[in-house]
Amino acid sequence: MSPKNKKHNHITSFQIIILGFLSVILLGSLFLMLPFATQDGKGATFSDALFTSTSAVCVTGLVLHDTATYWSIFGQGVILILIQIGGMGIVTIAVAISALSGHKIGLMQRSTMQEAVSAHHVGGIVRLTKFILKTTLIIELTGAVLLLPSFIYDFGIARGLWYSLFHSVSAFCNAGFDLIGVKEPCSSLTTYSSNPLINIVIMALIIIGGIGFLTWDDIKTNKIHFRKYRMQSKVIFIVTGLLIVIPAVYFFFFEYQMLGFKERVLCSIFQTVTTRTAGFNTTDLSAFTETGKMLVIMLMLIGGAPGSTAGGMKTTPIAVLVSTAFSVFRKKNNTHLFKRRVLDDIVKSAATIFLMYVFMFVFGAMIISRIENIPILTTMFETASAIGTVGLSLGITSQLGIASQIILIVLMFFGRVGGLTLIFATVSGVDVNGSMYPQEKITVG
Repeated sequence: MSPKNKKHNHITSFQIIILGFLSVILLGSLFLMLPFATQDGKGATFSDALFTSTSAVCVTGLVLHDTATYWSIFGQGVILILIQIGGMGIVTIAVAISALSGHKIGLMQRSTMQEAVSAHHVGGIVRLTKFILKTTLIIELTGAVLLLPSFIYDFGIARGLWYSLFHSVSAFCNAGFDLIGVKEPCSSLTTYSSNPLINIVIMALIIIGGIGFLTWDDIKTNKIHFRKYRMQSKVIFIVTGLLIVIPAVYFFFFEYQMLGFKERVLCSIFQTVTTRTAGFNTTDLSAFTETGKMLVIMLMLIGGAPGSTAGGMKTTPIAVLVSTAFSVFRKKNNTHLFKRRVLDDIVKSAATIFLMYVFMFVFGAMIISRIENIPILTTMFETASAIGTVGLSLGITSQLGIASQIILIVLMFFGRVGGLTLIFATVSGVDVNGSMYPQEKITVG
């Protein structure tokens, strides 16, 4: 075999990430099909198990059955493990285990880890992996301890401990799975809409998980010296802040007028935070106006930061595209962020990601609307939730047929591993040459 063919047959980092996610999803499905995984002792069907496993590994939170009342403790434990693996990333878990066991981390593993956490270079990737693992455990355990008082008061010591851990991991991983269905099936956190402790802790976990692992590293290294942060971290903080404040103001004045002031403030902020890939809700989203639902759809599509537990298009591509638009308006040759020039390749990638997400979310919604005869706005809400790995729903998930469920599974997988990862995994063997076609202008506006 020639060296050229060997190069083409070499598995890439992108393919490893794809295969890793697929393997965990299928393994999780098999565990959820076991008789003792469900409370009725019959086990889930393959389609139900596959959908739930995909939703857990892709940290989405869309469910066909209420997690608390349908799955046994074993089934809930499997879901929690899948959430943890999906949130931190299969590659991160694998590299962390290898590093902790004393095995040497090869260049291929380092390169794959670099792609998994969206790091800029391979150097220091093992140190970063250990930091991610340690910080994740500390944050999740802290969140569980803070949630304990409320859950022990409502459910007793044993169940309170389990609920605290489950919801802390689910919130930090931006998964949106909950066990509050014992009060009312598929009610999420609606019974805690006026509880400041539950609201604040869950929101804090969601935000911390959604700002990205590299941002944590910046905080650890540079503390409060914002000017020393990477440009990426600065963009993430600014965009995240704007996407919390602006929608919260809208929700406060236009969607929650009937609530008391304290509950109104909590619900407005919570719904803004959770909408960007977390999937919990403290109010009935079906009661929102169409404008409110459309705003939620937009937030779900944007999502969190790259290299985080969150999904969606990510905050950085949106920032790049907005900055590019301003550069065009001002007739500037380059895109700039925080007095730094953004490479043209990054702008092209951001535009590609945006186009892929919008196309898949709209096209998926159209197909489901046609198949199920459901209003297009309702199906757009569902597909945006799936591709954004959010988990919010207007209550139609369990009513969908197999074909629509498959569409949602594909969207959830696409949203978690990333569109560019899928494309690069597919076209990795394509040769790139230096030839260029003749240039010619085309009018675009």
